[in-house]
Amino acid sequence: MNQLTKSRSPYLLQHAQNPVHWQMWNNETLQKAKQEDKPILVSIGYSACHWCHVMEHESFENEAVAKVMNEYFVCIKVDREERPDVDAIYMEAVQMMGVSGGWPLNVFLTSDAKPFWGGTYFPANQWVDIVQQIGKAYQNQREEVEESANKVTKVLSISTLERYNLKDVSEFDITILEKAFASLEKRFDKEFGGIGEAPKFPMPSYYLFLLRYYDFLNSKSEENNSITNPIKEKILSQVNLTLNKMAQGGMYDQIGGGFARYSVDKEWFAPHFEKMLYDNAQLLSLYAEAYTITKDNTQREVYRQTIEQTTEFLTRELQDKNGGFYSALDADSEGKEGKFYTWTIDEIEKVFTNHTFKNSTNPEQDLQLFKKYYSITSIGNWESPHATEGANILYRKDTDEVFANQNDIDLSILKGKVNEWQNYFLEVRKEKVRPSLDDKILTSWNALLIKGFCNAYSALGNKNESEKYLALALQTAEFIESNLFDKENKSKLYHTFKNETAEIDGFLEDYALLIESYITLYQVCFEEKWILRADELTKYVFTNFYDKEEKLFYFSDQLGSEKLVAQKKEIFDNVISSSNSVMATNLYFLGIILENNLYKETSKEMLGKVASLIAAEPRHVSNWASLFTYFLTPTPEIVIVGENYKEVLKEISSFYIPNKVIIAAKSEEEGQKSALPLLEMRPVINNQTTIYVCKNKTCQLPVNSVEEALKQI
Repeated sequence: MNQLTKSRSPYLLQHAQNPVHWQMWNNETLQKAKQEDKPILVSIGYSACHWCHVMEHESFENEAVAKVMNEYFVCIKVDREERPDVDAIYMEAVQMMGVSGGWPLNVFLTSDAKPFWGGTYFPANQWVDIVQQIGKAYQNQREEVEESANKVTKVLSISTLERYNLKDVSEFDITILEKAFASLEKRFDKEFGGIGEAPKFPMPSYYLFLLRYYDFLNSKSEENNSITNPIKEKILSQVNLTLNKMAQGGMYDQIGGGFARYSVDKEWFAPHFEKMLYDNAQLLSLYAEAYTITKDNTQREVYRQTIEQTTEFLTRELQDKNGGFYSALDADSEGKEGKFYTWTIDEIEKVFTNHTFKNSTNPEQDLQLFKKYYSITSIGNWESPHATEGANILYRKDTDEVFANQNDIDLSILKGKVNEWQNYFLEVRKEKVRPSLDDKILTSWNALLIKGFCNAYSALGNKNESEKYLALALQTAEFIESNLFDKENKSKLYHTFKNETAEIDGFLEDYALLIESYITLYQVCFEEKWILRADELTKYVFTNFYDKEEKLFYFSDQLGSEKLVAQKKEIFDNVISSSNSVMATNLYFLGIILENNLYKETSKEMLGKVASLIAAEPRHVSNWASLFTYFLTPTPEIVIVGENYKEVLKEISSFYIPNKVIIAAKSEEEGQKSALPLLEMRPVINNQTTIYVCKNKTCQLPVNSVEEALKQI
């Protein structure tokens, strides 16, 4: 046993019995390195990471390798999901050294935590040589090592604006969006969907920007009916292609729903099998928006089913009994990559031998249909050095409509068979050894899920099952309110919760994503406390995270006690949108809802810092690009007053208006009691639920029908 036994992190606990004398990242360990004058080896990963497991088995469980590591270094294990601040600094350092980033991330530091060398995965024979060489170099060439570390740390400490030569842009021009789209379009995979080559990550913010650009072009077309823009068709075509191919591929769990982290190939076929909460939360939002914008009923059914199955996966496998959601499921089980999700031909044939499906009149014929539908082969359709021999990843080459036509089967009969197959194979899969669960609950990722549930509720509002999405959103929000705030300071968040304990001061991503989720939640349930909580948290963020000089927010609480070797600001969007881009978007919408000019001006200033990057590097600032579209198009302020406000909301939400804000009250009297200025002086007209539409502080006449309101919008 080593010091990691004291941790709550599932990832650190995985390493608690390694012969490496692992320590946790804390002040005591860092002081230990200084006192012993020993360099630090920091190894960063996460519990669901396949190659983290491989390196552990090959190196960290090896007595001889561990002996060398213990001799030369104070060894620290870090869960990147617990400490994204630590991970970000040392990931950037390694990338500055010319190494492509990834996990496991292994970085060598001086005794005062300054990085001087690092890399990702190393086989055991290479790793032990590297550890020895670097350990001896630190002893014998100390001045050179420290000089190198000081240079790296100096670059890490350069301000964000200076490093990327960011210039203020005060006038926002449509040509920036045109160039951003052109840059993305060049990378469209028009055969399999997605942007770029393998490996392919879902990257929801790419497609959310494309949909917002579509809406922007749509508004311009309506201003001038003579404009017909072929770009709109390109956008919808690429988004629909991508979402269809992802849902058909092996990256999507064809039996149990939910998405794996990414596909190693360009066809979305072979995933890295870990399932992360943040991916599935954001994909709920993306599929919900695609559902709203798409008028093709066949497409909508695919998106609805994907939302439904993904939600079933989340509630079945990641939901805590008290309402929060766990972080991830591992890629491996029984020491094999993807074993839980893949099937050999023997396993499949055994299912059909032992079970008679209700919709089957010819079991052998159905077996052949199943194999064809899911692209099964007798020798397996996928090989990996760490997988079961003969493994098949279940994936679909075609849509159900195409498959039904090609196999001369009625579409409704096919859908009935598929539904029965999925349900029964899910039962059979319960007998398999499950992948390990990372059962820590992260504020930021749960906030993404609140938004995902709200978006699903808005999109599917007229479906009978839609109320469950709102219930899940509220339940998750209440869980955070009860468990992840400081008991004395109700504006102070913690980052992680496990074993009835909240710990690690919240990062900007926690605050920004929670504020975003509360803004979204208010606009589907109209419980005023959520928008007021969003405002309270925003004020806390200004006090504790804001840099008045650069007019951006630090990633870590600047009034907190721990200071790392560099204080970072996150501005580049990745698999999760950057915390500064989310915060800037929050300030834009809160500025309108609360009529707070400071918020809206700060949002514009923040966007102005990165606007020059949108045209050149849209893949790295795609969420900023979405915000950019809002500043070029007036935001509709929609106020609903009257008994039927929920029905009106559902009808309006069935139309794609991504930059709207919606405020509602059940009655004129309730509106007058509200703290929200947009509800002031909003009487009910004609004794009917009344809709007010305003833009840029100019209001149109109140109306009593959604049709009339949409014309004004």
